[in-house]
Amino acid sequence: MTAPKYAELQDVVLDPSFPDLDTALRRGRHIDRDDFVSYTLLTEAQDHLETFYRRYGCELIFKADGYFYLLPTGDKLSRRQLSPGDMLVGQALALLFLDPSTIERGGRVTTEDVVAQLAVVLSGDALIRAFYTTKRKFDERVAQKAVRTKVAEGIRHLAALGFVELAEDAKLVLRAALMRFAEPVRGVGQPAAALAKLVADGEVAMVTETAADELPEVDLEPEPEATEPTEPTEATEPTELPAEPDDEDW
Repeated sequence: MTAPKYAELQDVVLDPSFPDLDTALRRGRHIDRDDFVSYTLLTEAQDHLETFYRRYGCELIFKADGYFYLLPTGDKLSRRQLSPGDMLVGQALALLFLDPSTIERGGRVTTEDVVAQLAVVLSGDALIRAFYTTKRKFDERVAQKAVRTKVAEGIRHLAALGFVELAEDAKLVLRAALMRFAEPVRGVGQPAAALAKLVADGEVAMVTETAADELPEVDLEPEPEATEPTEPTEATEPTELPAEPDDEDW
């Protein structure tokens, strides 16, 4: 019988790839098979790392779709929120991920595909109101441009968390972690249709092992100021995120 590669936790921590993996997990990144080195380390040292992260009030979660992430369960991490706009973008990306035509295109989509998907699900002015909230009349051309800017920002945020990959050809490579946005409809006969209905009804939020989704904060560049002030819409509920722990906690 072959001896395990990592006999003790110390062996895992001393692995040259561990610091990068640890940093990525703590920043909320999802690790899937495309992250070959980190994913291999996680699969080979899963038992040790589950115990390790539990000491810091986190659960190392593995999903059968093929990805890992940290789920904070204690009080060591303060809570923040994933914006309603980012939630909508994530849900649209999940719908594209479930679309057979996306598979035919190698799992690659464009920002315009995401906007188009949202336009299909959110009829009328609902899409503009979701990203460009104002009580005054708006110029539709300006509003549509603002929506595309907000969608692009949401994609960038979700890419930092490992939900998508920004390819060099300006395409978006969809990743398995997007299935977190489809958790509320997992197991139903037509998950894509069910998810689209929930989004349209304003009832969907990313669901995991807790009532509210929890992810460590990821460092992001400051967002540009919007033309009009934005506020949470009724389309989605804010999702709680914990801030990244202080270095001394780790």
